[in-house]
Amino acid sequence: MGPNQYTPSQAAAVTGLSLTAVHKALDNKILQPKKARAGKTVRRLLAKDQIVYLQLEAEGLRVLPLRIRRLVAAAVGASPRANTVSVGNGTALQVAVKPARQRVDAALGRLARITRIVHSDPEILRGAPVYKGTRIPVHAVSEMMAAGASVTEILAGYPSLTREMVELAPVYAKAFPHRGRPPLRPWATQRPVRVSTYRLQDL
Repeated sequence: MGPNQYTPSQAAAVTGLSLTAVHKALDNKILQPKKARAGKTVRRLLAKDQIVYLQLEAEGLRVLPLRIRRLVAAAVGASPRANTVSVGNGTALQVAVKPARQRVDAALGRLARITRIVHSDPEILRGAPVYKGTRIPVHAVSEMMAAGASVTEILAGYPSLTREMVELAPVYAKAFPHRGRPPLRPWATQRPVRVSTYRLQDL
């Protein structure tokens, strides 16, 4: 993956779209991604102007007909620095692009910051992405937040982290999702060895 090229997962993390919505935009040929081979896998990579278009989709452009959305995507790609783009005859439809581009720039900045402070080492937790200088998995922090833990609670348990490191964990987890099968939980389907009953007044 070269500079200014982004995976569908990274596009979803930056724009707030679901990964399914990003793939649907690609499958519907609204965007024409580059393709790169990594081993036996072919990856679809997006340019920044295509991320900007997806930001427009996240902000409501998806309600328009597919044909119009393709025209808007093409116009954004043809004029990546334009503040607005027009499609149709004359100015039949004008789309403000600058605010979406600013939001993408800010989100890419957040993604870059969390990426710089995360690394993977086969000698640490079997290569799971952790915050540099720690053994704290980024995905674990993201999962804690998804389960309802507050930033303050997580910082109390992991004082070596900063508020920004915790807040950006879900961004990293969405941009770089777990690969492979989920961890096995053999106990989940087993019957308990013993069941005990206690009266509340005895506890």
